[in-house]
Parts: sequence; C-alpha cells; structure tokens
Amino acid sequence: MEKRKILVINPGSTSTKIAVFENTHPVFLKIIKHSFEDLKPFETITDQLHFRKDLIMKELFNEKIDLSDIKIIIGRGGLIKPIESGVYEVNEPMKEDLFKGFLGEHASNLGGLIADEIARSLPDAKALIADPVVVDELQDVARVSGHPLFERKSIFHALNQKAIARSYAQTIDRKYEDMNLIIAHLGGGISVGTHSKGHVIDVNQALDGEGPMSPERSGTLPVGDIIKTCFSGQYDYKTLKRMVNGEGGYVAYFGTNDAYKVELMARNNDHKAKLIQEAIGYHVAKYIGASAAVLEGKVDAIILTGGLAHNSEITEYISRHISFIAPVMVYPGEDEMKALAMNALMVMNNYLECKEYK
Repeated sequence: MEKRKILVINPGSTSTKIAVFENTHPVFLKIIKHSFEDLKPFETITDQLHFRKDLIMKELFNEKIDLSDIKIIIGRGGLIKPIESGVYEVNEPMKEDLFKGFLGEHASNLGGLIADEIARSLPDAKALIADPVVVDELQDVARVSGHPLFERKSIFHALNQKAIARSYAQTIDRKYEDMNLIIAHLGGGISVGTHSKGHVIDVNQALDGEGPMSPERSGTLPVGDIIKTCFSGQYDYKTLKRMVNGEGGYVAYFGTNDAYKVELMARNNDHKAKLIQEAIGYHVAKYIGASAAVLEGKVDAIILTGGLAHNSEITEYISRHISFIAPVMVYPGEDEMKALAMNALMVMNNYLECKEYK
C-alpha cells in the first residue's frame, strides 16, 4: 500500500495535539501545552490562531518533518452549523463560521482554521475536518422537546462514536451502515448515541449538559428547581452556565474533575464517592434503555467508550443493567487523532468523498 502522509491537528483548551501519520500509523506525536499565562493575552479563542500555528510549525521543523510530503491536513471540527456526518474541505463559509463561533466558542474551532493556514503554505495540500461535534442526523420526532420555543439539538462526540462504530463493525465483518448500535461516550461529558443504519437518529445534547451526569457536567436537572434558581438573584448567567457545564458532576460534588481520584475514593469505601460514581452508571444505563426503545429493541450491540470506560466498576454497573438488551462491548479511551487520520485516508483512497460546507 502506498504510504500517504497526513498531518492531524486537535486543539484543546489547554493544549494542541499534533501528529503525522503514514496511513493510520503515527510517525510523530506531540502534545503542545498552553499555560494560562500563554493564553491570557488573547481575548477570544480564534485570536490564538497564529500563536498556535507558529508553535506547530516550530515543532514540525525541529522534528525535521518534510512538509512537502503532506497532502492532507485534517483538524478537529468546531461549532459550525449543524451538518451531516462526513469529511468536509475547509472553505470560506466554514472559516467564517469558525471565526465567529456559529454555535459557540470552543478550542476545536481552531482545528479547521489552523489546517487551512498550513495547507495554503504547501503545494497541492488540502485542509479538512471530519465529524465535528455538530453532526446532526436526528430524526424529526427526536427534535421535539415539549415546547415550540425549545428544539432539541445534536451536539455530541460524533468523531469518536462514528470511528468506534466503524471499527467494531469491521471486527465482525459487517458494515456500520447495516447495523443498529447504541454508543455511550463516557468522558468529561457523556453522550449516548442511537445509531440506526449509519445515522445517529437520537442523542443527548452533551455540550450543555443534557443527559447523564459526568465528571464536569450536571446532566439533566429538575427543570422546576432550575427555574427557581435562575430567578433567585443569587447567581448570574455565567455562574449558572458553569454549574451545568464545567463545574457540575464530580466538580460540584468533590471539587475535582479527576475521575481517577474519585474512583480511588470509591474503592477506599468513601460512601459519597461510591454513590455518585454509581449514579453516573445509573444515568447512563437509563439513557441506553431509552435508546433501545427508539430502536424498538432491535439492537446489534451496545458500546461503552471514552476515558471513564477504563473504570471497570462503572462499565460493569452499566452492563449489569443493560446487557439483556444486546451484547456490551467496552472500548476504553478515545483516539481522536487516529480517527481523524482514518477519515483523511478514506478520502485519499476514494472511499469517501469530501462534502461541501454551505
């Protein structure tokens, strides 16, 4: 097989992960850390564009990476307009929406922008993104919330869920597009996706904390109490937003988002830690059960993935409650870098066509 080199860029809030792949094999990996002091001068996340790009180019230069061999630069997608799953070439409308943060400001908005900046400096290179968090394949009935002012939205761990789904299908010699799967991504946020024949027809809106509680998010809260709290005069908008996303879940109960620390507390018979850790499994199991109902019980497999899937107590708790529905597979952690490289390679090998963002 011809060796195809791909540059992968995955910006996070305090780091930028970069990798060079030959096909799906990483030949260079680097996590560039960004301190609070480094980022303090930048008023918005997109103001960091050239700062982060220059750091990437410096690392590639120091590693003596021949950029002329790279024809695809793929970045983690950001909060653009809702789009269907796939690989998209970065174009002017996408850059405009990444700069302004169509659905919000997030470090992932830099992925496509940095990829485009680098691609423009190379001969015949393309900048791509794949399966951003705003992938929207919801069936119409799933959008109905209960009040016309509020429509349910699809924001979830699309990249990892789609990549894991395809990997699992390959292991049993089937096509993802022919299967019904329920995939729970268990990370700093938790999303439970209902996959029907290659489309995620229902999923909780993980960014704003809908769904199960997680290490950083409160999950779905009692709406009456939320309304009272909003009008109590005790909290401003930003504080309430942080309660739901960033300072909910483990952070609210224990003052940390370190899931391993809470896991150790639970193993040492800390009653509160055991209860809250169990509550995460309980919430996830309930959402998986709801997904099974959406699929009318026709479920080929249930997959647990993400960082929390390393915790056997959580995965075993979930499995006990939902294994009657379908076989449960556990894929601990996530590999967004490899998932991005796989998507780029599928385009290079003409297995996938690039879609146009409008």
